[in-house]
Amino acid sequence: MPTSSLPANLDRVREQIARAAERAGRRADEITLVAVSKTFPVTAIRAAYEAGLRHFGENRVQEFESKQPALAGLDAVWHMIGHLQSNKARRAAHLFSRVDSMDDLSLAQKLNAAAEGKRIPILIEVRLGDEAAKSGVAESDLPSFADAIAPLAHLDLLGLMTIPPYFDDPARVRPFFAKLRVLRDDLSRRLARPLPVLSMGMSHDFEIAIEEGSTEVRIGTALFGARHTTPETSEP
Repeated sequence: MPTSSLPANLDRVREQIARAAERAGRRADEITLVAVSKTFPVTAIRAAYEAGLRHFGENRVQEFESKQPALAGLDAVWHMIGHLQSNKARRAAHLFSRVDSMDDLSLAQKLNAAAEGKRIPILIEVRLGDEAAKSGVAESDLPSFADAIAPLAHLDLLGLMTIPPYFDDPARVRPFFAKLRVLRDDLSRRLARPLPVLSMGMSHDFEIAIEEGSTEVRIGTALFGARHTTPETSEP
């Protein structure tokens, strides 16, 4: 996709966010737009930044590590949204502003140890479908997992994230988004602390996610155009 298309694509996405928020009786400025820049070059990220985007999502430590030197001057928030392996926790702690895909206690402990005096905002990724290949904490394990990571001094638990099963009809994903909101509310009461972030919704279904309470949508295709994907990965 030519980067010249980005401003028009961004305007279109923002209009959709505003309409969905209005339908839900919410304000559009309650919703953070994370541009999923994985696989796209530095030129596309810079074009998105110049168009007004400030939050970017990357899936792989190595890929973002190769891009980061050319992006170091940007005042942006860099989200790790892919599965993070424990042996890359130290690198991720230095590269990313936040980790939106926490799903392993050993990883959390290593990230906490690598934070070196700062607090890293994190989200717990919850696996709501029956797709065993997907990352995420099982719904039944969520309370105990949250109990274990909440005391870690250098991690700031802000909420939950999910990637639901893909359906051609995006309306079929609504129950998954509604479920994540209920889980977040229950967990907030359990921990006796606010959990303001619900990261759910991608290019195919973000309007429904907003109607169900999403505060952070992860948009790739609708901004940057199509990318090559493998069957195991959902396209934001």
